[in-house]
Amino acid sequence: MAKSISESVAKEDPNLSKTDKLESQMAELDLDGLIEDSDIPFERPVQMDPYNLRNWLQYIEHKLLNSKKQAAMLLFERAVQTLPGSYKLWKRYLLFKSSMAESLPYISNQAQYESVNRLYERSLYFLNKMPRIWINYLEFLMKQPIVSTIRRVFDRSLRDLAVTQHDKIWGLYIRFAKRVGGLTEEKILARYVSLYPQKINVLIRSLKKHKKYSEAAQKIVDCLNDPNFDKGYNASRYSYWLKLSKLIEDYPYEMTGINVEIILLEGIRRYTDISGGLWTSLAAYFISIRQFEKARDVYEQAIEQVTTVRDFTMVFDAYSMFEENSLTNTMQHAADNPEDENDLGLIDLIMARFENLINRRPYLVSRVVLKQNSNLVDEWLKRIELYENDKNISGMIDCYEEAISNITPTKAVGELSSLWIKYAEYFENTNSIDKCREIFRRATQVHFKTVAELAKIWCSFAEMEIRNDNFEEAEAVLAEAITPPSKSTFRTEIKYNDETVPPQWRVYKSLSIWQIYIDLEESSDNVSKTRAVYDRIIQLKIATPQIIVNYTSFLKEHRYFEEVFRVYERGISMFGYPVSFELWNLYLTFFVERYKGSKLERARDLFEQALNGCPGNLSKPIFIMYGKFEEEYGQTKNALSIYERACKSVTRGKLEMIKFYIARTSILLGDSHTRSIYEKAIYDLPDEQETLSLLIDYARMELKLGEIDRARALYGYASQFADPRVNSEFWELWHSFEVECGNEETFKEMLRIKRTIQTRFNTDFSYIAAQISAQKKNAQISKANQQDSQSGFTNFTKSTIPNELEAVSNTNSNSDVGNVNNPNEISGIDFDDL
Repeated sequence: MAKSISESVAKEDPNLSKTDKLESQMAELDLDGLIEDSDIPFERPVQMDPYNLRNWLQYIEHKLLNSKKQAAMLLFERAVQTLPGSYKLWKRYLLFKSSMAESLPYISNQAQYESVNRLYERSLYFLNKMPRIWINYLEFLMKQPIVSTIRRVFDRSLRDLAVTQHDKIWGLYIRFAKRVGGLTEEKILARYVSLYPQKINVLIRSLKKHKKYSEAAQKIVDCLNDPNFDKGYNASRYSYWLKLSKLIEDYPYEMTGINVEIILLEGIRRYTDISGGLWTSLAAYFISIRQFEKARDVYEQAIEQVTTVRDFTMVFDAYSMFEENSLTNTMQHAADNPEDENDLGLIDLIMARFENLINRRPYLVSRVVLKQNSNLVDEWLKRIELYENDKNISGMIDCYEEAISNITPTKAVGELSSLWIKYAEYFENTNSIDKCREIFRRATQVHFKTVAELAKIWCSFAEMEIRNDNFEEAEAVLAEAITPPSKSTFRTEIKYNDETVPPQWRVYKSLSIWQIYIDLEESSDNVSKTRAVYDRIIQLKIATPQIIVNYTSFLKEHRYFEEVFRVYERGISMFGYPVSFELWNLYLTFFVERYKGSKLERARDLFEQALNGCPGNLSKPIFIMYGKFEEEYGQTKNALSIYERACKSVTRGKLEMIKFYIARTSILLGDSHTRSIYEKAIYDLPDEQETLSLLIDYARMELKLGEIDRARALYGYASQFADPRVNSEFWELWHSFEVECGNEETFKEMLRIKRTIQTRFNTDFSYIAAQISAQKKNAQISKANQQDSQSGFTNFTKSTIPNELEAVSNTNSNSDVGNVNNPNEISGIDFDDL
């Protein structure tokens, strides 16, 4: 056994060092004492098939389980000499031996550590492409104070391994570099960043840690100058600008060789909408190097150039803090040096600057907002109000003109017309009427976004003239506004809502201008001119129903009655239903009041025209008006036929119309003539509850006429629509009727019908039983009805009958219902007969 191992060692690679060969000669030891009887089952397969890796691993596992480290080590040597290219054998061998060394202190056991190092070197001769071997080797070396050796091994690993596997080594290499520090760390990180530019932050942090702030800033500048920045770095350029500005702000005196002002101004030029941090850093840099006037210039430039409120707030807060600190320091210096008189003047100067800065803030904020969008009308008005509150008239006028020149009318946010009107009102309030007219004239030439805004300008122009008692000028202004374009072709082609046409060509159709013109003409008592204006509005087809009503009121006031009718007809022809419904009501009412029955046929023709095409939900008032007209001035027969037509045509309030028809028939012809109406209506009404209501009225009418049997029949017919749980009023009414006008048989028949109807409704509408029972006021009646619905008439308990008929047995036999005596009135009931 010893001889075979010696022979195998002699055949080792000649390139191995002498030290390695000496270690391999450990196998020449006498193994007779290391092999036990329990090893024979594992030794025999190894000798019979030495190239079977599984046999070696089983043998090694057996030795390790028996805690025989020396024998296991010799066995590892035999295995790796037989299978030198086996990764599994070398990995287990290396971990086994390195774990034995790591448990010992390095100072007193350097030989053991060097032995493991040499073993790793032997393994790498065969397995130099295995990254795990390199990583384990490097981790073991990093536990030893041999920096140069470790660095060389890192370099060898990067040379031997494929590029795609370098990232497995660099993480460990950087950790080693940070542990070593100094120039070694910088060189390693520089090399790392050259391969992975996106990891530049690692190098920058290292330079800052070693207080090489200028070099760190230069690295950031190099990154920003890299044309492939967006592809090579996992961050935005702006974040690097902020890092640079923060570095400059924190270490201003270290920035040698860097033109700070030019670099930061370049960043500000690139990022105008988020430049607040760069501005404050530049100012802080000048403050740090004690160039206070330069810093103040930077702040002033910043608050003039920033474009967002966020950046402005950042810069203004820093500026105000700088001025406040400057004032505090100056006052402290003056207190410490009372003999220095120059400090008093400097304090006044700084105080004036600070107050001026605070007072300017609203104006500066307004400017920033308007930079974002110069078409904000409300923001311009707020800015103008600032000048007005400060009594700065020239500044206010300049602000008006600036707003007018900067706002694009078609893009204005808000009503641009309100800006022009306020501008003109200022001159009106200062009695500069000519200047006010000039402003309004300029405003009428502006191409506003909508015609309504231009019309508002004309209306305000005319109202200004009226307020100053210049009525002729106001009329001229309105007449000019409502004059159509000069080109005759536009008179029929222009539409008020056509956005492709300038508002100046469409404003003559603005109703608001015409209304003011009408009011002005009416106040001047010029009837013919006022009528011409109204007619022109109708001709332009811009009249509203209110305009028609106003026109007719004006004509009534001046007694042009036929013209009133003509205007009503023109208005009705313009609108149609449902808008014309109110006009028809006014028209018909006025016509009837005016002519009463003198123009009967004409009135009938108007009513028929009104009903022609009138929707069923609107026709009811017109039918009633028509019928009353016939009753008062025409024939009763015609009136009743109109009511009958209404009952067929009306869709909303049909029941009320039928009842109205019945009431009028009863008054005009008597109750007996209403039977046919009732009978026909009962079959025409689609709603069961409406039918039930009408049947109750019908029964009351019959009872009034003394037709008790007919009334009872009607109650019986109506019962099919009356659920006892819902329509309890109907059954109480029938109950009272039978008590007063019925007898024992009719009362029992009523009860039988009630139980039958109850059963039918329970079958059809069982899902509402719980809700109906909760609404019952009388629990005993509810219980009786429930028993009725379950057992029917044959199981009806006699105990409930006295409660039902108690009132019947106590009723006075001489009671009158509608002045009718009932000879068969109930005088007593034998309940055993039920």
